Amino acid sequence: MKGRLPLALPLDYGRLLADIKGRVRAAQIRAGLAANRELLALYWDVGRMILARQKAQGWGAKVIDRLSRDLQNEFPGQQGFSTRNLKYMRAFAEAWPKTVIVQQPVAQLAGSGKVIMRQPGAQTSKPKPVIVQVPLAPLAPASSIVQQPVAQLPWGHHTILLNKLDAPAERLWYAAKAVEQGWSRDVLALQIETRLHTRQGKAVTNFEATLPPPHSDLAQQITKDPYVFDFLNLRDDANERAVEDALLAHVEKFLLELGVGFALVGRQVHMEVGDQDFYLDLLFYHLKLRCFVVVDFKARDFTPEAAGKMNFYLSAVDDRFRQPGDRPSIGLILCRVKNRIIAEYALRDLQKPIGVSGYVTRLVETLPKALQTAVPSVKEIESGLAPATEPRRRRKRKKS
Repeated sequence: MKGRLPLALPLDYGRLLADIKGRVRAAQIRAGLAANRELLALYWDVGRMILARQKAQGWGAKVIDRLSRDLQNEFPGQQGFSTRNLKYMRAFAEAWPKTVIVQQPVAQLAGSGKVIMRQPGAQTSKPKPVIVQVPLAPLAPASSIVQQPVAQLPWGHHTILLNKLDAPAERLWYAAKAVEQGWSRDVLALQIETRLHTRQGKAVTNFEATLPPPHSDLAQQITKDPYVFDFLNLRDDANERAVEDALLAHVEKFLLELGVGFALVGRQVHMEVGDQDFYLDLLFYHLKLRCFVVVDFKARDFTPEAAGKMNFYLSAVDDRFRQPGDRPSIGLILCRVKNRIIAEYALRDLQKPIGVSGYVTRLVETLPKALQTAVPSVKEIESGLAPATEPRRRRKRKKS
């Protein structure tokens, strides 16, 4: 009404509103978890029934076609009873024991791309969702799958696992990774196609000698060898700057290949040492390791001189940027080709933690749009980046 004075809100109104919003979202998460858990149990049960009767009675594809029509007629508003999906249910039941599907922790992939769990021991009346990292298990024998997070994935992820992988241990590994990193279906399919399980943690490093456990193990796990950059279209003679420019033009996909936890600090980060200027190709901060990560690109074979240069960079970064509570900075040298023996000798007696990996490029026309939501958007992170075409004033660059 005209003339009505504005409502005087209590001082703690903002806190009250935020608390209610949080509880509504927590309730929505719990409802989604329960719904997906029941859906997986239903699909497993239907698949088990089909599988048992096919084995006992020799059912063919025509019976499944008829079953699909009858179920869709009986439940006209419910999706999921197509012939194709019934066959997935059968494969689902054949791939996993029931204990994997119905006896897992209440955890789920959320739309935000993070893993959300309720804290153990939390009161039902006061749910407290927290962000957690699910430990990544190595490839395990099929007998151990009852302990793994297979039941934590949405149905669409299971169809990807069934389509693209035959070995239960590999399905198990990618399921754990998908939960840990919040992969969409498209990202899961891409990681399987690039055989991530054969590349994870494979870089040549001196982490075991230079970092205390378990930090050294965690650092090793963030490495890959080789890194696969599907989005680069480079000539064989491209130099380091060309590689760097191409990666930053596709910064979202680059972060996706690096893996969860990397936060971009800057590109061509300037350091003045002894009245000379030096520039770090890329500087990251790893949120889980709590340390800076320096990435140096080499568009040629690895040489021992590159390790010495990285050792120098890490000393400078620890002196200039490291804060109380940060762990020692880590260096990662990415090169076109590396000789493993040369890399091992080059790193053996260095005191700074350094890894050496190769990288390969594969030409593809485009990657799925869903990848754009798998990592922070360009707008969220490019505020710390100068555009590649922006003129920059700098002194003579010291870079091999």
